[in-house]
Amino acid sequence: MSHQTLAIVLFLAFVGATLAITVWASRHTKDATDFYAGGRSFSGVQNGLAIGGDYMSAASFLGIAGMIALYGYDGFLYSIGFLVAWLVALLLVAELMRNSGKFTMADVLAFRMSPRPVRTAAGVSTITVSIFYLLAQMVGAGALVALLFGFTSEFAKGATIVLVGALMIIYVVVGGMKGTTWVQIVKAVLLMGGATLVTLLVLAKFGFNLSTLLGDAAEQSGKGEAFLEPGLRYATDAQGLAGKLDLISLGLALVLGTAGLPHILIRFYTVPTAQDARKSVLWGIGIIGVFYLLTLVLGFGAAALVGSEAIREANPAGNTAAPQLAERIGQLMLGDVGGTVLLAIIAAVAFATILAVVAGLTLASSSSFAHDLYAHVFRRGKATEKEEVRVARISALVIGAVSIVLGIYAQRLNVAFLVALAFAVAASGNLPAILYSLFWKRFNTAGAVSAIYGGLGAAVLLVIFSPVVSGSEKALFTGADFAFFPLENPGIVSIPFGFLCGWLGTVLSKEHNAAKYAEIEVRSLTGAGAEKAVTH
Repeated sequence: MSHQTLAIVLFLAFVGATLAITVWASRHTKDATDFYAGGRSFSGVQNGLAIGGDYMSAASFLGIAGMIALYGYDGFLYSIGFLVAWLVALLLVAELMRNSGKFTMADVLAFRMSPRPVRTAAGVSTITVSIFYLLAQMVGAGALVALLFGFTSEFAKGATIVLVGALMIIYVVVGGMKGTTWVQIVKAVLLMGGATLVTLLVLAKFGFNLSTLLGDAAEQSGKGEAFLEPGLRYATDAQGLAGKLDLISLGLALVLGTAGLPHILIRFYTVPTAQDARKSVLWGIGIIGVFYLLTLVLGFGAAALVGSEAIREANPAGNTAAPQLAERIGQLMLGDVGGTVLLAIIAAVAFATILAVVAGLTLASSSSFAHDLYAHVFRRGKATEKEEVRVARISALVIGAVSIVLGIYAQRLNVAFLVALAFAVAASGNLPAILYSLFWKRFNTAGAVSAIYGGLGAAVLLVIFSPVVSGSEKALFTGADFAFFPLENPGIVSIPFGFLCGWLGTVLSKEHNAAKYAEIEVRSLTGAGAEKAVTH
């Protein structure tokens, strides 16, 4: 049996199992609380696993391993940034969000402010961030299939992206949050198992000596000792000051972005108490921390055993480094059959990863559209729960279709890099509004709307006019050049700009509701009244 056949069998087995979970979950999805928050029935440990499954995306598994394999030390910066970000989420956001809201990020903002403009802004921001993140997962899916089946045609990759999009829509439309959460839990276990297996085989190959592994990786990379030092990808001599600023920008986006990601924020509403929200983040940090240590071995192992040239030949952005390593280490340690089996397992796990994450993202954005925009803005709070859930399912179809189309056009970009852009957009628009709302008594509607639109608009505009979209060989549009912003990541400009807009909008407006702030402060710190419906 070839690895293609085996991978298809394993992938179909996973899809079949998860579809069965989704159908089971649909029978237990009775109302909006079930659809949006899984009935708030998940324990801290279960939600921690789901957070890990939601967070350890194609960017983590495929993108970071590829970055490390191609750029050594600089690639590992992504792992550090993604992990440290959880401390911000744990200390500033998780428990307070769980106590203050009901279904979406906008519930927290709308509680003490004029609901319609705030919910409109939050809904637009949620959908924008989710689509940026969805792009990365779709690109990862296309790269995987191209490696497995030797596809070179854009049509075949595009067909794969359509398949992944169709499955994610089914998970969300049929299973809601319950089905999506269980899919993420299963995926987290599979991903940790697969990554651990490959890591142990790589370490065994090098006698469990990290120094030998790093030395061989440096030698095979063709870069020598420079491979183990900063400066190959970011802050290079050729890039000058722009390169150094880009590195700082990336770090800011990674560390601050997680606390503003919609699909992560809604996970805090699926647990019954604030203590469970805290516990779930701690479990998430543990799982994710171990995983990112594994990516260190996967990335350097791919550089040592597969080689940078072979990785670039299969995928210029390095997105296939982990599956290539699985095949190579399987051949070396277990023979040709072992290589075939291991590649199939890792490819199936990577597909599982992509499916679980895109389901979470689609659920976050469709929930925001239905709960914030449709129910509270368009219908002014008069929509029934049944109508809300129906609109959420329809919007999942539309958002899925948009992400499929955009994913087909973004296949030349590294998935970890694409996710860093999503983090920058989230940190620029969502995070300032959330932190100001939770901690600043003077904050008001004008400030919230200014923070979200200002930060979001700045981030998106700077990305459009950056080397990511035009003016470079790796850009989305290689034949055009309308880039005037020199940095690839806008975070260093757009994040402070979002906070500045929030402050400026607040001080220029006379609106102020001290009583509502006092109420949300008590609620966020104690949990009193957290179960009440948010009807504003």
